[in-house]
Amino acid sequence: MSTQTHRPRRSALYMPGANTRALEKAKTLSADALIFDLEDAVAPEAKAEARENVCAAVKAGGYGKREVCVRINGLDTEWGLDDLNAAVAAGPDAILAPKVIDGSDIDRLDDAMTRAGASPDMQLWVMIEMPMAILNIKDVAEAVGRTRLTTFVMGTNDLAKELRAEAKPNRQLAFGTALSMTMLAARAYDIVAIDGVFNDIQDRDGLRAECEEGHAMGFDGKTLIHPSQLEVCNEVFAPTPADVEHAKAVIDAFADPENAGKGVLKVNGKMTELLHLAEAKRIVAVSEAIQAMQDN
Repeated sequence: MSTQTHRPRRSALYMPGANTRALEKAKTLSADALIFDLEDAVAPEAKAEARENVCAAVKAGGYGKREVCVRINGLDTEWGLDDLNAAVAAGPDAILAPKVIDGSDIDRLDDAMTRAGASPDMQLWVMIEMPMAILNIKDVAEAVGRTRLTTFVMGTNDLAKELRAEAKPNRQLAFGTALSMTMLAARAYDIVAIDGVFNDIQDRDGLRAECEEGHAMGFDGKTLIHPSQLEVCNEVFAPTPADVEHAKAVIDAFADPENAGKGVLKVNGKMTELLHLAEAKRIVAVSEAIQAMQDN
């Protein structure tokens, strides 16, 4: 079980790179991951200044155990390569690239990171937000074995624009296929998958419903656009105390010498197979990692 599998990504909060106060405030927020945004949240005339702000903030540090990611502009834009080079030099945990469409995009990004001097453990996250990316999702995912790729981030706003679709009243009508195909590829290739944003900051019930839907689909967490969304998101995507208790019981049952060689056991009245053991270990590891972050 890799550290990528159990590191908490319940909440990944976008922070606009042009807003220095927001970058500073992020040090106090309960987000598992922070995405310092140089792309959609920044006007063209503010791109260079935002890049300087973000890179200075990353270099200065102070974000504790929060995962720090920089979303760059696409390499096909006038800002993209400068963003990538500066961001890599600043040393975040990950670079997030927008609008990838196939595995060759992942290779180009990985090569550009290498040329910029990225350490081997600097991750590559990619936005899944283009129709062609969904059609090529297996090709995109297969790059995980040869590159720094670790994480898919759903870009449902861009996807809605490209599809000319509306997320309400039922986002499954608009995005069900894209979300499901992305999740299938993520799990097939052991890639972290983070759900798209919920746009209505005032609609707390709607946010909870969409978090619960994403959690039920298997997403590891959700991207957010406002700190007020953190509490709900962190709650929904965390293992419940009952989940953790049962997971520990499963682990203990299979560790019991009396059960050696058995592939099926009854745990808390439920038939439990060896295939459930790996998931039980993941749940406990995630729970412990969340507690470690809270103790920080």
